[in-house]
Amino acid sequence: MSKIRSSRRDLLRLGFAGGIGLSLCDMLRLDSAGAIAGAPKADSIIYLFLQGGIAQQESWDPKPNAPVENRGMFGSIPTKIPGVRFNELMPHTAKIVDRLTVIRSMTHGENDHDRGVHIMFTGYDPSPIISYPSFGSVVSHQLGDRNEMPPFINLPNQIDNASGPGFLPSRFNGFSLGSDPASKKFKVRDLGLPQDVTPERFRNRKEMLNAVSKDFIERYPGDKIDTRDAFYQRAYDLIHSEKAKKAFDLSREKESTRDTYGRSEVGSRLLLARRLVEAGVRFITVQYGEWDHHAKLEPGIKKHVPPFDQAFAALVSDLEQRGMLERTLVIASTEFGRTPSINTLAGRDHWGKVFSIAMAGGGMQRGLIYGASDAIAAEPARDPLTIPDWSSTMYHLLGINGHDTLMAPGNRPIEIARGGKVRRELLL
Repeated sequence: MSKIRSSRRDLLRLGFAGGIGLSLCDMLRLDSAGAIAGAPKADSIIYLFLQGGIAQQESWDPKPNAPVENRGMFGSIPTKIPGVRFNELMPHTAKIVDRLTVIRSMTHGENDHDRGVHIMFTGYDPSPIISYPSFGSVVSHQLGDRNEMPPFINLPNQIDNASGPGFLPSRFNGFSLGSDPASKKFKVRDLGLPQDVTPERFRNRKEMLNAVSKDFIERYPGDKIDTRDAFYQRAYDLIHSEKAKKAFDLSREKESTRDTYGRSEVGSRLLLARRLVEAGVRFITVQYGEWDHHAKLEPGIKKHVPPFDQAFAALVSDLEQRGMLERTLVIASTEFGRTPSINTLAGRDHWGKVFSIAMAGGGMQRGLIYGASDAIAAEPARDPLTIPDWSSTMYHLLGINGHDTLMAPGNRPIEIARGGKVRRELLL
């Protein structure tokens, strides 16, 4: 049960509740379900998405005592938490597990990539009727921008439609870099003027466009027109923002820091994500890897796990050293897990019944292994964590009430998190 804090905010809240006929018991019941938003614990989220479905057995939840057809071809190593083991290719993360919450009992039951990605980006099952907004778009809508930076950024690009604004106005879509920070030719679009356009010409064009847009919007109001205007304004703001230009400039980082993260795709992307959080971005989606290992699982894991291990551990440690981890929620997720048994092609197939994710900072417990799978990682054996509960908890950490509603087309109210409950046992 939640503690009653003797703050002015709580007293006012209770006074309001009494005025509408709610008892103290009613308030506490709503509070425990997450229907009352508290003070935010996190200012930003870095959402690292391992698309394709990383195998829980070859990462966060190895089964060293299972039969070889379930255990697979990799060994496991001890971590900082006694009795907890990770894949042998994750030595860096094993050393920082005392700063993580590792969830070994995520479940949604979907085995299709598109549906799984949709669930893990929106908290909702796909619908033929409603296009649900992604987490980043909801955060953008609810919290707005901060420090002259876009509130929601896709790094390097939007993963698919599931990570878009859904039924929300398209101005709440994420800003996509259009270039990979791991590339030597990395350059963020919209952060500079075309070579043939002087600042004076640019100002004149903007004034003319503003004049035309103002008249047009007054005559023909609508979301598409407003959105177009918002996009132009965002582009102008970015072009003239020295803060944004500095945030995107990885050359400002020490060579030793870049080495710590690793000179890899995921290392460069996570380092840039940290810089963007420092600058004020609220939600950053980072994509890394190809994890759909139906065949040749061993070389695929050997290729992708070590860079991820190094970069993820570096990010968590770096945020902590800078005093930022407390206010930054880091999530390493995927759309589903893999089958308990190795198939005839030396791979594993899709498996949504149970899988693992990791979270750190932003109000999450430290050194917590939450839930468990059974002996062969086929089913949740303890404390299954549903997607509605997980997304409600995530929103709660940002100060967003998951039971609030957004208005979908047709004046249809849709809960931000579909009937989820805040899992307070996961929180500090």
